[in-house]
Amino acid sequence: MEKKIAVYICSGCGIGDALDIDALSKVASKEYKADICKSDAFLCGKNGLELIKKDIAEEGVNTVVVAGCSSRVNTDVFNFGSDKIVERVNLREQVAWSHTGDDEDTQMLAEDYVRMSLAKLKNLNIPEPFIGENLSSTVLVIGGGFTGLTAALESARAGYKTVLVEKEAALGGYVGKMYKQVPMKPPFTELEENSIPALIKAAEDAGVKVYTSAVIAKTAGGPGMFDVTIAQNGTDIEERVGAIVLATGAKPYEPEKLGHLGFGKYGNVITQSMFEEMVAAGKMEANKVAFIQCAGSRDQEHLPYCSAACCIESIKQALYVKEKNEEANVYVYYKDIRSNGQYEHFYKRAQQEGVIFIKGDVTDISESDGQLTIEADDHTMGTKSEADEFDLVVLANGMVPTAALGDLVEQEAEEEAAAASDEPKATVPPVVKSNLLNLEYRQGPELPALKYGFPDSHYICFPYETRRTGIYAAGVVRAPMDMLSAVEDATGAALKAIQCIESTIKGEAVHPRSGDMSFPEFNMNRCTQCKRCTEECPFGAINEDAKGNPLPNPTRCRRCGTCMGACPERIISFKNYSVPMIGNMVKAVEVPEEADEKPRILIFACENDAIPALDMAGINHIQYNPWVRIIPVRCLGSLNLVWVNDAMAKGFDGVMLLGCKHGDDYQCHFMKGSELAEIRLSKISETLNRLGLESERVRATTVNIMDYDKIPAMLDDFAAELEELGPNPMKDFQ
Repeated sequence: MEKKIAVYICSGCGIGDALDIDALSKVASKEYKADICKSDAFLCGKNGLELIKKDIAEEGVNTVVVAGCSSRVNTDVFNFGSDKIVERVNLREQVAWSHTGDDEDTQMLAEDYVRMSLAKLKNLNIPEPFIGENLSSTVLVIGGGFTGLTAALESARAGYKTVLVEKEAALGGYVGKMYKQVPMKPPFTELEENSIPALIKAAEDAGVKVYTSAVIAKTAGGPGMFDVTIAQNGTDIEERVGAIVLATGAKPYEPEKLGHLGFGKYGNVITQSMFEEMVAAGKMEANKVAFIQCAGSRDQEHLPYCSAACCIESIKQALYVKEKNEEANVYVYYKDIRSNGQYEHFYKRAQQEGVIFIKGDVTDISESDGQLTIEADDHTMGTKSEADEFDLVVLANGMVPTAALGDLVEQEAEEEAAAASDEPKATVPPVVKSNLLNLEYRQGPELPALKYGFPDSHYICFPYETRRTGIYAAGVVRAPMDMLSAVEDATGAALKAIQCIESTIKGEAVHPRSGDMSFPEFNMNRCTQCKRCTEECPFGAINEDAKGNPLPNPTRCRRCGTCMGACPERIISFKNYSVPMIGNMVKAVEVPEEADEKPRILIFACENDAIPALDMAGINHIQYNPWVRIIPVRCLGSLNLVWVNDAMAKGFDGVMLLGCKHGDDYQCHFMKGSELAEIRLSKISETLNRLGLESERVRATTVNIMDYDKIPAMLDDFAAELEELGPNPMKDFQ
């Protein structure tokens, strides 16, 4: 669009005291020919907003540049409609509050930020949202256990058509087979009746459409347009849904691997689930029972993680024994009793009933005449303990998410063909075939998982999201948890599914760039079919056709720009974020021409962690190096190496990438962005050497918002290293 640009410079919050506002106005009006340039002491106040709105109404301003506070604040205040471009220049947190006032370096920094923002506008346009066809508002819940039923009920009660798929013939899952449940309400001391029958009736009354004895044969499409094939009793049923909640639960850890605790060796060593079935069937006659916690959990040889619910379930089962015979002897051997939240009351109830808790590691289990003896290191007393004549030992054997499991199935068709042939029969190996989602994604049929098999998500900010947009994990398939937590999880996942549906209808991103209406555009004339965009997209938002051309799926896209950074031909861009746009910002900085002048350091900072950390430094008035020039990027995964080349050619002495932590406990909001950036950066040495530059001039480092107090030292250390290297020799060519 033809832009009419108005620049408004705020002099409040100490900005006017630290900077020469008239000089900033000259940069906007003289250098960049802004149509209007005004200043006010309180732009976010009534008079300041009226000033802007008046120019929009009377002067036809459609592009507003607000030079004042961070873009992370007052976003609603400076929203003048979807047909207006609003660009923010951070003169408060990243200039006036973090650098010396009334100083030449500080003034140069502020003027460069104004230049960079105005240069950015040259290639910035209003995004046109992608609205898909035949969009669905239906929520699909996979898994009809406690969590799945809760999620389906919550979405149906919110007014959304809901479909529930359960692979078993009856709903209820693991919880449905329980004799009783742990307490779910105050005072959190009493066992409760099984809630599954009431949940099933409530779901039916709410209109939930249920498929039992059914599995997902295929999932194609994306949010708002998932085309799901449900296989039920030999029939395929098609459903179009808007979002999916995966609530397939977990399975007990294989007790056969716990031979060291007597399972499989002694018949009266059983698991929690076996004990539950025994009590439900009225067959529990034991009067001296031992419960062994962390049987395979928190063990590097088995499950390294805590399975979360085991302690509460063992306390519940200990009370079963006490309810049947209050004189029964019940022991619980534990590493740590994890009775989270209100369940501390439940733990105390068990103590009051006479359940004996021993903190220690079980070292041996033996049997004589049908009676079991347990030897353990008692950590509380600092001695070895020995208790015998147990009728029953119950192992709390932890949980493994169904997302980490597959069904071993024989290739029946091949076997039949081999049987009918006269050729020698070959052994047909079993294959692991998923029975959860069967996604038609280039990246595979199931959800990417963490190392323990739980579907991956940003565990800090977005606990339900997976790497497949519009698919949300809930309950113990997502993380180990107790039943009370599963209720919250199911409700949260259902609400996120609803949010996804509503955002997709409007053409908006869901997270973390909520409300963003941009999406990548491809200039296919220059595509070389290198497949990097499809391979590096963390969310499966790009498939390929038969010739290797990218096939975007816009509703799957989270607008991170990773594909843009991956493309060597630079054919991918967004209307409000592109390679030329950031290149213009790099080139807009005034780099001193003389080699002995002050250095310049360019920082590409992730908007999700690094920019908040830099703002926090400003809020706390922590000063950092004035040589830096910061360019926010959606994600370091969007970094295109041409920007580094542009910076070096411009004469910047160094480039630093500030991104999120990656690895197993990553914090990257786009999963792999900072990791991909570092991989790309590792390949840049050859380019720098070709330019006659040291590779040490470019560095990547990770930060999070709590590292704000460490940022000054990071920048100062990098600046000191650059001083040792000397000025960028490319300055001589400016």
